[in-house]
Amino acid sequence: MPSRNSGERPKTGEEALQWLKVGNDRYVKSLNNPGNAVATRHELISEQDPFAIILGCSDARVPVEIVFDQGLGDLFVIRVAGNVVAPSQIGSIEFAVEKFDTRLVVVLGHSNCGAVTACVDALMNPEQNYTTNLQSIVDRIRPSVYNLHELATAKGGEVDKQKLIDSSITANVRMSVSQLKHASRLLEDMNRTGELLIVGAEYNLDTGEVEFLPM
Repeated sequence: MPSRNSGERPKTGEEALQWLKVGNDRYVKSLNNPGNAVATRHELISEQDPFAIILGCSDARVPVEIVFDQGLGDLFVIRVAGNVVAPSQIGSIEFAVEKFDTRLVVVLGHSNCGAVTACVDALMNPEQNYTTNLQSIVDRIRPSVYNLHELATAKGGEVDKQKLIDSSITANVRMSVSQLKHASRLLEDMNRTGELLIVGAEYNLDTGEVEFLPM
């Protein structure tokens, strides 16, 4: 059976499932957990008290609790490709704000974001085809990328694709922050009165650093 230290990646769905089962077994037995994670898990069975809400990307390289070095129950995490804002994400944030009195929302983007890259590819190559559902994510990112693409192509020169992707990642985070600030009466009112802080940040895959964007 594959193991975490075997050095070989699961080749089938069944092997991958076994990795998850073995990993969970390690967790249950507290063989791979620092501190008092198991005790904390038991304390959180009936309630949670997250101090921050993170709207992050689904990218497997950005595990939010690890990135911020937080434990069980500390973060209310919502992950979706491209850290885009949609009604389900807004509702989840409203729930945490009302239920747990959480007063910080962080939109966390990251370098080399695949969803943003897909949007840039779609603008640079209009014939690019995606599935209907993936296209819906690209369409949500498109407004933050479109003007940057237009500026990059305005002089007719060759577009620096990586530079466009990098600036688009930042623009996409800023757009999501703006949308959340005006996404609902609850969030808008609390942000306006200072009861709720909504900020953007970017995680650098290369350095591991999180840079918070100026508000």
